[in-house]
Amino acid sequence: MITQEIKEFLDLQKLGYVATVNSDGSPNLSPKGTIIGWTKDTLAFANIRSPDTIKNLQSNPNIEINVIDPLLRKGYLFRGKAKILQEKLEFEKIFNHYRKNGVKSPINSIVLVDVTSVSEVTSPLYDMGISEQEIKSKWKKHFESL
Repeated sequence: MITQEIKEFLDLQKLGYVATVNSDGSPNLSPKGTIIGWTKDTLAFANIRSPDTIKNLQSNPNIEINVIDPLLRKGYLFRGKAKILQEKLEFEKIFNHYRKNGVKSPINSIVLVDVTSVSEVTSPLYDMGISEQEIKSKWKKHFESL
């Protein structure tokens, strides 16, 4: 399910969005900069500053994660069930992975997501026959002008 191509994509993209459900049923969307493909069936992210996300997952483990390349306007939507890891063997392995890859922030816990589905996300511009290079060029110019 989580191919090597997806893992490499996640390593390149430094920002994704995690959706959970608040206790009143309203949505919670939280940016995350530590989303990784851990195994062929799991994603992980570090709880660095995520009190609402963690609180929501403790009562409802359903989660969606969206990671998009801002220039290509392509990416992935992951759905699954999350579990919160603290001070276990798997926590230590993932924690050490983050430290080895330069994450210096305090990590309170690790969220491990058992992925149940993966969908590709693409901009409707591709449906109109606009090429990947044209889209990338347009958005690169936009960001450079900021």
